[in-house]
Amino acid sequence: MPRQPLFSGLVVDEFDRPVGAAYVGDEPCYVVDDAGFKRHIPSAQVDRAVLEMIRQQISGNEGLLSEQAAKMLGTDDIFSRAMLENQLKNVDKQFDALLETGIPEEGRMFMGMAGFKIVIDVHGDVLRFDQPSATDEGGDSGDE
Repeated sequence: MPRQPLFSGLVVDEFDRPVGAAYVGDEPCYVVDDAGFKRHIPSAQVDRAVLEMIRQQISGNEGLLSEQAAKMLGTDDIFSRAMLENQLKNVDKQFDALLETGIPEEGRMFMGMAGFKIVIDVHGDVLRFDQPSATDEGGDSGDE
């Protein structure tokens, strides 16, 4: 069981209002304001749904992602790429560990500043999640 809501501070409701975090006993929850009624949604429900969406995006793109990650880390050699690709292919194990340890506050703050946001409804269903997108090769994302 996770010790804290994984994406605390990055979750909003469908009206773009921040969703709080609290505990019901020892279970971490996201707290959605439903017209004054505070709905406590087990964080594992939301967190696992988001991680599954991320896993689906990774699936089939492990080679490209490992190549790009190796370049970003400055270790663009065949062994580093193979190691990164192996980690991406076993991403479910990485997610389980992440649920246990959580994301440090600084990491969540950086994710928020980069544009990562999860939108849920009052039942805790993930409607969408916004994430930073890569810019084109020239470094300019163009007009928005």
